[in-house]
Amino acid sequence: MPLEIISHSPEETQALGRKLGELAKAGDILLLMGGLGMGKTCLVQGLAQGLGIKEYTLSPSFVIVRIYQGRLPLYHLDFYRLDEKEVLELGLEEYLSAQGITAVEWAERGQELWPPEYLLISLSLDFLSENQRRLRFEPRGKKYEERVEAFKGWSWP
Repeated sequence: MPLEIISHSPEETQALGRKLGELAKAGDILLLMGGLGMGKTCLVQGLAQGLGIKEYTLSPSFVIVRIYQGRLPLYHLDFYRLDEKEVLELGLEEYLSAQGITAVEWAERGQELWPPEYLLISLSLDFLSENQRRLRFEPRGKKYEERVEAFKGWSWP
């Protein structure tokens, strides 16, 4: 069942990402969708913190993939500069079966790659204020349902 959470600031979006990182298990796939400036990279920065990654997390828009080492490896992919055909030609399937955490920005451009189970996270403004974002968590598969369940009753740190 989907869950929606309203973030009131980039700091809150990072806090959500940290919680995701703390809950993450090897092989998790997080697909992020949302327009420019919606907070996808901000969420991944928090995810990296939750995985114990000390390095600052940059958007991989120009390099497609960045790899970070923490409690688990984080494979941060960004398809912003690619179309669907180019995404399919890159041979990125190895990241989807890896034993780390795979977070993909602009995931809508690689839909033919996705396995049956993943966590889809959509970020949007939806008539909220300039700094607020609506994050919609849509689990596909039992393990992701458990991750989303852990967010019920979420309170900001």
